[in-house]
Amino acid sequence: MTEHLSTVAGVAVDTRHWIGGERVASAETFTDVSPIDGSTLAEIARGTAMDAAAAVAAAKAAFPGWAATPRAERARLLHAIADGVEKRLEDLAIVETHDNGALLRSHRRGVMPRAAHNFRFFADWLLKLDHEDFDTRGHTNTVSWDPAGPCVLITPWNAPLMLATWKVAPALAAGNTVILKPAEWTPLTASLLADIAAEAGLPAGVLNVVQGYGSEIGDVLTSHPDIRRISFTGSVPTAKRISASAAANLTPLSLELGGKSPLLVFADTDLDLAVDLAVEQYDNAGQVCLAATRVLVEEPLVDEFTRRFVAKAAELRQGDPREATTDIGPNIHPRQLEKIDGFVQRAIAAGARAVIGGHRGAGQHYAPTLLTDVAQDSEIVQEEVFGPVLTLQTFTTEDEAVRLANDTRFGLAATVATGDHERAERVTAQLVAGTVWANCFFVRDLRAPFGGSRHSGVGREGGTWSFDFYCDVKNTVSAPKGWRGHG
Repeated sequence: MTEHLSTVAGVAVDTRHWIGGERVASAETFTDVSPIDGSTLAEIARGTAMDAAAAVAAAKAAFPGWAATPRAERARLLHAIADGVEKRLEDLAIVETHDNGALLRSHRRGVMPRAAHNFRFFADWLLKLDHEDFDTRGHTNTVSWDPAGPCVLITPWNAPLMLATWKVAPALAAGNTVILKPAEWTPLTASLLADIAAEAGLPAGVLNVVQGYGSEIGDVLTSHPDIRRISFTGSVPTAKRISASAAANLTPLSLELGGKSPLLVFADTDLDLAVDLAVEQYDNAGQVCLAATRVLVEEPLVDEFTRRFVAKAAELRQGDPREATTDIGPNIHPRQLEKIDGFVQRAIAAGARAVIGGHRGAGQHYAPTLLTDVAQDSEIVQEEVFGPVLTLQTFTTEDEAVRLANDTRFGLAATVATGDHERAERVTAQLVAGTVWANCFFVRDLRAPFGGSRHSGVGREGGTWSFDFYCDVKNTVSAPKGWRGHG
């Protein structure tokens, strides 16, 4: 038993899979490394096709019992899981900080409480999920949400537990069973979540966690004929492979993919607010899919905006994410650091100017970077960097601002800074994005639909939209008593 436990800052984490209510080892392992200092955190069970198939079989076997579990009991168990997350909040925050390098204070104050809230929200939403009956020529239409079956949930490394619970909670609330595949760079809190769910009393096989490389087990999971739903957050190329794999079985997909979101700053804005919004895009070392990395500023404002932005960004402190004074932690992996620097150096070689940054920092940090003199059709403007790198462009008219904002293949989010309420309404109505913020950023409500347009994703989740995806929505038409006719 002890050889399968790894201790991370005093917290014991089981490195094996969780399948059918039991810990399962693999013949091989892979190394999980901390981005903070490059130290080895754990040797993780490296899932095989056999492990993936076993998880699907466990989820399939557990599905009839879980689907038949009354709503109130499912909700009670989800609340018990939330209790467990809150009880182990400090452990989860510490482990995740070591695993993905995000700020410990953010994990304590926001991320882990949000993970618990995800379970509570969908538990409560399940109990009030309803649609009023309606009449058709004396016949009664009754809408119901039937559990779909086993679900594969594939999560990214930038917010591992929060995004896992964002998927796991509604899938379980809907009456489905789950195979969770965490990112191989950040597998640890998914393992702790399995422990928490088991301690809460979740039946064996309802939640399964399989670790490993997508290239080795992903296709087994996404092409399996017993899988009824697939939810994925990650890159566009991976989403295309998943879509092709799922196509043979027509398995419904929910895909939340990349972004290249704009921040439109109009000359009538509160300039301090606009600068704060722009600097906020460096959060989590720029590893946020929703980040507004393309800053578009109205021409008369650009000099003063840039001056204030540079001064504000200079106050940011890069360093150890465990320290309270740190504002930006390390990037996740040496490969990601290479990718970020490659984007920046190619942009500079093509004529871009680094107003700030443009180079690596110590360890796995990348200096917060702002690039100007960039062409609209350039790689740095069109492709997602996923690091602390922003571009600055100017516009002269409202129409030009909207045109530039919409001129990418993505459509995940957009942010508008303006002091004119009517302009805010006009501009936000024209932006192609799943979420638009006006004079604010990153305000999220689980009741709202969430997802992307164009290459930023397929489908929406949140509130009833989540149940629409994770369920087979059924309409039952009942004839009035004594009815003997047709139609």
